[in-house]
Amino acid sequence: MENETQMAEKQSFLQQHLMSIPELEVGQIVTGTVVQTNDESVLVDIGYKSEGKIPVDEFMELPKLGDKVAVTIVKLDDGRGQVVVSKKRAEAKERTEVLRKAAEDREPVLGKFIKVIKGGYEVDLGADYKGFCPLSKADIVRVEDPQTLIGKTDYFVIDKFHAGSKLKSVVSRREYLERKIKENKDAFFQTVQIGDVVQGEVKSFTSFGAFIDLGGFDGLLHINDMSWGHVTRPKDFVKKGQVIQLRLINIDPETQKINLSLKHMTPDPWTTFEERYQVGDVVKRPVTKITSFGVFIELEPGIEGLAHISELSWTKRVTNPKDIVSIGDVVEAKILGYDLDKKRVSLGLKQLQENPWDTISDRYPVGKVIKGPVVKVTNSGAFINLEDGIDGFLHIDDISWTKKIKSMDQFCKEGDLVDVVVSRVEPENRRIRLSVKQLEGNPWSNLKKDYPKYSTIQGTVSSVTDFGVFVKVPGDIEGLISKYNLVGPDEEYSDKVLESYKEKVGEPITAMVIDINPQAQKLSLSIKEMIKKSQESEMAKYMADDKEEEDTYNPFADMLKSKNDEE
Repeated sequence: MENETQMAEKQSFLQQHLMSIPELEVGQIVTGTVVQTNDESVLVDIGYKSEGKIPVDEFMELPKLGDKVAVTIVKLDDGRGQVVVSKKRAEAKERTEVLRKAAEDREPVLGKFIKVIKGGYEVDLGADYKGFCPLSKADIVRVEDPQTLIGKTDYFVIDKFHAGSKLKSVVSRREYLERKIKENKDAFFQTVQIGDVVQGEVKSFTSFGAFIDLGGFDGLLHINDMSWGHVTRPKDFVKKGQVIQLRLINIDPETQKINLSLKHMTPDPWTTFEERYQVGDVVKRPVTKITSFGVFIELEPGIEGLAHISELSWTKRVTNPKDIVSIGDVVEAKILGYDLDKKRVSLGLKQLQENPWDTISDRYPVGKVIKGPVVKVTNSGAFINLEDGIDGFLHIDDISWTKKIKSMDQFCKEGDLVDVVVSRVEPENRRIRLSVKQLEGNPWSNLKKDYPKYSTIQGTVSSVTDFGVFVKVPGDIEGLISKYNLVGPDEEYSDKVLESYKEKVGEPITAMVIDINPQAQKLSLSIKEMIKKSQESEMAKYMADDKEEEDTYNPFADMLKSKNDEE
């Protein structure tokens, strides 16, 4: 009985004690101190000689003794004289007020993308509060893959707040980002000066450079500001996503344009170029780029020289520089010249080799006979290989003195061995002219020697055209009798005369040479002139005979003879 009495008294004491604490009431948030922990609960001293028990599952991490914890009073008595408290309810109540005020003031609150749902995302705002973020308000740029944002924690602006557990609060990350970008940009323009070093992330590329993200707004790194040397591809100098430091070289608050430079992070090596390099110097450096017109060789960081395709070999016909060198090859080159204003250096590889054209006249003097293979046939002639890298050219007009070659295919094809003679050597132009026809004597020169002007020549009618008759004469040469020269000087020309010669093709004919030009390979013949000369000759003979008779007539002798007869 005494125990029951004692227990009743103790319970009565506790009730009177709790009732004597007017500060504590259900729903009130108080701060307590952790006094005891175990696997099931955490005991918190909330003051006023009262303690509350909190289940451990309300804690993300088990607190330590002495830690302060905010709790909500759930019950003043759990039937055993203890106050029932809840940490989670305290957090929810506090979070509700924080979120409500943030919504009113449009102040950003921390949240986390936790799930992709129709039209957007479910966002955890803390204390079991969930918000809906439309896809269009999740970022300042279009979100191509919604899953990429899941798990990301950032700030959101609450467009619409709902205190219940249903997903009715609407939030916008985009608004927060736009505010942040504006703040960053305003601060940037107010604090930086030309010459300052800034940090940014390579965002995207264009043909003229790269855009650098400086905190939600872009600056331009122009291709000309990437290196002191030659730049053809921006991606050779910076990579997308790379965080780099750049120097601010221009800023315009009105247009909001920002120009950045990578090359200005180091001194301009061109200003001291002549201290290290001179024309004629030989350098041994790596090939960095190969183009259709030549090879770029890096002399040092920021300085590249160009070995033009024409400076790669004395003899080889280089059509693709890749046939000579590869990127990464370390080659020897001679400095041929430079222009500091244009930041250009001209290099040569062939200058470090002996020039075979310097002694070409010694090896191939005019008149030398050579047998060589045809390496290329063109419309105007053929290239004959004389030695490695050196070809001579045989023009189509140098094949025959008399025959008209219409196509080189009639004479030779690639791979044929051809006998030729060197006709002209031009070392300064790196040219050698070859000839086939000069292997034999020039029939035109012989013809002119044997048949001077106004001599008669016999030949064969070879063809008839609208303008005259072609005659083949000794030396396999063709001459032309103009149609007006087919008749005598006393005859009148008619087309019937020309027509009559069509039946005489292949028949012999005699004509007079009136002009012969070996250089132009032109022979003009005439029947009219031959008849005229013949007539003149006959007339001259007749006049000579008549004159002789005249010379033998003596009137005094006749008179004397007549007188004697009379006597």
